[in-house]
Amino acid sequence: MTDSPGVWVPGPRGALGVGVGLEPGRLRAAFGAFPSGVVAVAARVERRVVGLVASSFTSVSLEPPLVSFSISTASRTWPELQRADHVGVTVLADHHDLVARQLAGPAEKRFEGIETTSGPEGAVTLTEGVAWFDTTIERHIEAGDHTIVLLRLHAVAHVEHPLPLVFHRSRFGLNR
Repeated sequence: MTDSPGVWVPGPRGALGVGVGLEPGRLRAAFGAFPSGVVAVAARVERRVVGLVASSFTSVSLEPPLVSFSISTASRTWPELQRADHVGVTVLADHHDLVARQLAGPAEKRFEGIETTSGPEGAVTLTEGVAWFDTTIERHIEAGDHTIVLLRLHAVAHVEHPLPLVFHRSRFGLNR
């Protein structure tokens, strides 16, 4: 939509002007309009399970098989997790809202009471989920205040039910 040459106004007429709406709170709300799935990313590092939760997971390529997620550059968990030989990714199920909150909490309590499975190379997945991926880190791409992590797939599994957990407008589940 154009009001005059060189001035773009997205959305409903007059909703935004040039340079308006880029403060962090408004940007977060606009990004939150797009629902995303939620994954647990975990591995065994020096005999303990290290992991985090991410809502930026996406498929990237079938050949070679690649997926990605983004992590804040301020993360204290990622520097430790990236030392793992293999990293497990679990697509969380719709009943995992409390698990997702726990995995976003204090690092030393993230996996308390959560049943996990460790692969021979160190990838850790949650036993309940919708899909599971055994991956290695292919590459990191610095992108503003986040790092995009590209993962190469080595093994995958999935089930048809339950449905995946969805993060939308800063809440779990679709807001209706």
